[in-house]
Amino acid sequence: MKTPLLALSIVSHNQGGLVRQLLDDIRRSKLPPYEAFVTINVPEPDDFLTSFGDLPLRVLRNDRPKGFGSNHNAAFAISQAPHFVVLNPDVRLHNFEIAPLLELSNDPSVGACIPLVLSGSGGVEDNARRSLTIPRLMSRLLGWSVKPDYDVTDEPLDVDWAAGIFIMFRRDAFAAVKGFDERFFMYCEDADVCARLRRLGYSIVLVPKSVIVHNAQRASHRRLRYSYWHVKSLIRLLRAHHSRL
Repeated sequence: MKTPLLALSIVSHNQGGLVRQLLDDIRRSKLPPYEAFVTINVPEPDDFLTSFGDLPLRVLRNDRPKGFGSNHNAAFAISQAPHFVVLNPDVRLHNFEIAPLLELSNDPSVGACIPLVLSGSGGVEDNARRSLTIPRLMSRLLGWSVKPDYDVTDEPLDVDWAAGIFIMFRRDAFAAVKGFDERFFMYCEDADVCARLRRLGYSIVLVPKSVIVHNAQRASHRRLRYSYWHVKSLIRLLRAHHSRL
C-alpha cells in the first residue's frame, strides 16, 4: 500500500446504515492514498462492514462509549497520514473534490480546512461560524439568528471556527494543540480546538470549491440527554475562552 496522504476518522453511534453509505461514497470518490478508521462506539451489528474488505479500513471497537473528541484522538494516535480528516457518518460525498482542500491544507499556516456543506435540500449550512459570544449564543437559542455567519463566494474564506461535520486538520497543527479536549464529551469540541489553533497562529479556512451534503440527525433537538451534553459543553467553552469572548 502507498503511504497514505489522508487519514479518515468516522465514529458510529449505532449508525451502521449511514456509515455504509459514507464508505460507499469514499470508495467511489477519487481520493489520493488514504487510511480509514471506523470506531464502533456502542454495541451494534457490524455486518455493514463486510463488503468493504477492499478498502484500507481499520475498525476500532470500544468497551464503553467514549466522547467525540476521545474517539477521534484515538484514531489520530494510530494514524500516519499528514492530513487528518474528521467526518460524521451522516455526510455524503456526491461529486466531492478533495484537491481544493488539499491545496489549502498544504499551507503550513493553515491549521484546518473545511468544505462547503449543503443540506439535503440544497441549502448552505452554517458549518463555518464566528466566535461564540454570549449575545451570539442568545441570538441562536432564541431563533433570532438562523442565517449562516459568513457570506460564501467561490473564494477560500478565513473563518473563526468550523463545525465538526467535516474538518481536515494538518497533522502537525492538530498535534500542536494536542487534539480535541476530551473534557468535552460531545458538542463544542470543534469550536474549542479551532480557538486553540487560532491562538497558535493557525487559520481555519472554508474552501467552497469542495462540497459535501449533510443529512443532519440533530439528536440534541430530540433527546434530553443530548441537550444536557450540549448545554454543559457550551458552558465549558465559554469558561475556557472567556477572555476572548
